[in-house]
Amino acid sequence: MLGLTTGLAGISASSRERRCRTVYYNEMMKYVALLRGINVGGNNKVDMKQLKAALEANGFNDVSTYINSGNIFFTDPAQPIPALTRKFEKVIKATFGLDIKALILNETMVNAIVGAIPENWTNDTATRTDVMFLWEEANNKNVLEQLTIKPDIDRVMYVPGALIWSIDRPFVTRSGMLKMINTDLYKHMTIRNSNTARKLRERMEAE
Repeated sequence: MLGLTTGLAGISASSRERRCRTVYYNEMMKYVALLRGINVGGNNKVDMKQLKAALEANGFNDVSTYINSGNIFFTDPAQPIPALTRKFEKVIKATFGLDIKALILNETMVNAIVGAIPENWTNDTATRTDVMFLWEEANNKNVLEQLTIKPDIDRVMYVPGALIWSIDRPFVTRSGMLKMINTDLYKHMTIRNSNTARKLRERMEAE
């Protein structure tokens, strides 16, 4: 910090602010992009290897992917996420001719969401647990009021950025949460099971 302070001495406050902002935006950040509705039932086919190559050709760094549901890791200089999202979605459009929504989260966001999943909310033969990552339009605690929750079988919690739902497997078809599929809210989320969500955090911590 001493070198930065000394280097900025003698210039106006507004100039110092601009230069500090430049320093901040040059810092490399880890991100994951979660794609919605790809490679489902033969629709919206997005080849991960082809997408990786296209992203690298357009300046995204350290690109890697995880499983075919659309989880893409990369690093980029820190910048406002909306601008980064527009750039990312343009690459998909140019490469595949598809209008695919991407939800981009940085490492801090992923840690906060995944860290909030109770340890005993698992995804296995006995229990189903899904993490419903939310776009900004739906990202508020009032989202719970839009759900049909059966408290005797559904376990649902909101954390900034996501809804987390857990249910014992024998009761899945009785869940009130299934009614969400036909709502506008459903269009503003992308869903990963808790195993995948935890793997995303693990991958971001390791890279």
